[in-house]
Amino acid sequence: MFKALLWDVDGTLAETERDGHRVAFNRAFEALELPWRWDEPRYGELLRVTGGRERLLHDMASRPDAPVLPDERLALAKRLHTLKNRVYGEIVASGAILLREGVRPLLEECGARGVRLGIVTTTSTANVQALMAAHLGAAWRQRFDIVVCGEDTAQKKPHPEAYQRTLAALRIAPNEALAIEDSPGGATAAREAQVPVVVARSAYFAAEPIDGAVAIGPGLHQRAGWRPAARGAYGPVDLDDLVEWHSRMELVFGG
Repeated sequence: MFKALLWDVDGTLAETERDGHRVAFNRAFEALELPWRWDEPRYGELLRVTGGRERLLHDMASRPDAPVLPDERLALAKRLHTLKNRVYGEIVASGAILLREGVRPLLEECGARGVRLGIVTTTSTANVQALMAAHLGAAWRQRFDIVVCGEDTAQKKPHPEAYQRTLAALRIAPNEALAIEDSPGGATAAREAQVPVVVARSAYFAAEPIDGAVAIGPGLHQRAGWRPAARGAYGPVDLDDLVEWHSRMELVFGG
């Protein structure tokens, strides 16, 4: 049995992207009187770029009304990102962003059975704090043995640095962990660190090709639709399902 379950945040713990981060970016644009708006399809395209500030810079590169000088673009991106994070916190605090179904029971089951928990994300510490405090309370951090956020690494996913740092901090081998991700980039980061990964597809990556997962399915809220099949046909994915999938990691990693 694995020793630690490592969680991505955006799209995995909660469907934050479409109704949280995207909305917050648009409100930040409006607050600074910029005519830019990201609709759902455009934001889906931008999610291929990891990191909010990086996403802004990528988008500005194609906008004729964006600042011309790189330093000016970077300054605007920093200002927008700071404002966006504040707005995102307000959205989360309002109760508009829920944990995905099946997440809370699995967190509690891990706690009851002694499986260590970690968060491995490229989003900011402020965003993680806002989401987790809203749903798990002010003492949420005590549930997790390790939290690695975007500020903690030089390279963001799909680079494996976040997972490598996590493994080092927990003092466990890659095959003693299991990651839960929702996106190709997140799955790649886990695989490159040799961590087996389960993919719970999210709204923006519902049909994206994702290779190398020990299991992939529509979400933790149901057993139907998973490959390989979960135990039984009904009810949410539980810890025993994850243990079974983790045991098959040699099919992906060899051995």
